[in-house]
Amino acid sequence: MLHTKNKKLVLLISVMLLILSTVLLGCTSESVEQEEADASSETSESTNMITFSWPRDIGEMNPHVYNPSQMFAQSMIYEPLVSYQDGGELEPHLAESWDISEDGKEYVFNLRQGVKFSDGSSFNAGIVKKNFDTILDNRERHSWLGFVPLIDQTEVVDEYTFKFTLTEPYYPTIQELANVRPVRFLGEAGFPENEDTSKGVEQPIGTGPWVLEEHKVDQYATFKRNENYWGELPSVERIKVNVIPDAETRVLAFEKGELDLIYGEGVINIDAFNQLKSTGSYESSISEPVATRILVMNTNREMLSDIQVRQALHYGFNKEAIVEGGTSGLEEEADRILSTNFPYASNVDATTVDYDVNKAEQLLDDAGWKLPEGKDIREKDGKPLEIELMYNSAESIQKTMAEALQSEWAKIGVKLNIDGVELPTQVERFNKNEFDMNFYSTSGAPYDPHYFVNIVATEGFGFVEAISSYPNKDELLSQIAAVQQSTDENERQELYTSILGSLQEQGAIVPISYIKQIAIYQKGVSNFTFPANRDEHPFTGISIEE
Repeated sequence: MLHTKNKKLVLLISVMLLILSTVLLGCTSESVEQEEADASSETSESTNMITFSWPRDIGEMNPHVYNPSQMFAQSMIYEPLVSYQDGGELEPHLAESWDISEDGKEYVFNLRQGVKFSDGSSFNAGIVKKNFDTILDNRERHSWLGFVPLIDQTEVVDEYTFKFTLTEPYYPTIQELANVRPVRFLGEAGFPENEDTSKGVEQPIGTGPWVLEEHKVDQYATFKRNENYWGELPSVERIKVNVIPDAETRVLAFEKGELDLIYGEGVINIDAFNQLKSTGSYESSISEPVATRILVMNTNREMLSDIQVRQALHYGFNKEAIVEGGTSGLEEEADRILSTNFPYASNVDATTVDYDVNKAEQLLDDAGWKLPEGKDIREKDGKPLEIELMYNSAESIQKTMAEALQSEWAKIGVKLNIDGVELPTQVERFNKNEFDMNFYSTSGAPYDPHYFVNIVATEGFGFVEAISSYPNKDELLSQIAAVQQSTDENERQELYTSILGSLQEQGAIVPISYIKQIAIYQKGVSNFTFPANRDEHPFTGISIEE
């Protein structure tokens, strides 16, 4: 059974203002000497610091809330029981191991011993339960995570053994525990007096490799190395985050040497990235696919309910050229809804469609959409073949691709009207099924594949209505419900192979390109690697020449 009412993410908006006071000291010769010593110390420390920029302030460093807190920063301070690694492998983190009962309802975690929070307090089953119970006190807010509404009880088995029980089996539980929020762990001293963290925390105390040292809202934040960290200590002593909302300003700061690193998705213009890369003066990296850019065709619309029309539109555009032109070669053409580096996705047969204008025209003819003599737009029963594509007006890639599709489909007699709207409007119209076509990006790692197929099957997200004319819709929904509760690995693989293959075969969900993260950094920065988890920080192992 799908918990449809529990799938919507509610984003809290809370901004913490930190007022910094400055104490002026008298300039005696002794104090001057001390200031010079302090300055020398700061200069020494700054040589072992990475400075990078982010478009927004890091927000409140609370592990149990959402926007405006930035996930990369939350992941620097707070850690999960389980971590998501390359290829979707789930590895021990604060939990050394775990056991799942045969019926898929009981989860027992054997916690790592000797772990300390940054204030020196102990990490144990008691504090794990306290964090879980605080999250469950705000269950509705966090119910977009499928396992949260299913938790029946939590239990401290002993000092280093924690257990929770679900009301029904839900296989993605372990994968969802790898998310950056909200199931990460705050130290005892960080809890407010009423123990409700939904309104804020006393201090951002975690077990992670970094501690928030200084934060000036909308200007910068500095994280220092957690010297009590249980794992391998970071190579650099500090990470400084400069808030630079404008992408061009960010690039100028980087070229002036004020930044060591720029990384992420959409953090700089692709052309600017390629230009910086081409100079040879900097190092650069491009990640493995982290998500998929897709085109959703609404089969609730009469014209798009016909699979021949959908197939014709596939054949009628040059995907390779559109991806190359729209992303300047950064992204690669997608043949599958999910890239093969995602769990359960590698066995799915890709329904590839080669660019073939003649095939597209024949399919439209067969579907009854004829091109009247002297006209440019096909008609059927006196109606023109006219479709609208909605895109995010702030997203240059979507805009470029929309314009390319408009031009390509005009060649086969299809009039495509493109409508650029703001992101909130795009999301609202998609959820309300008020669209013909829409661009959409999958959630990526560590959420998919289960999160994507859950959204497809959940009313109010746009997909379940968009696939309404699929002849096997009921079977698909039944398979999606079954895969969540499956306790057998082989059965899950078979179900996902069928679900993802069928969704793509029917042609309403068209993979366009694989989204990737980019990084450009100064020559002195080394050992940069992208995390497998799209939302994690990338500072593990990074170093800088002193």
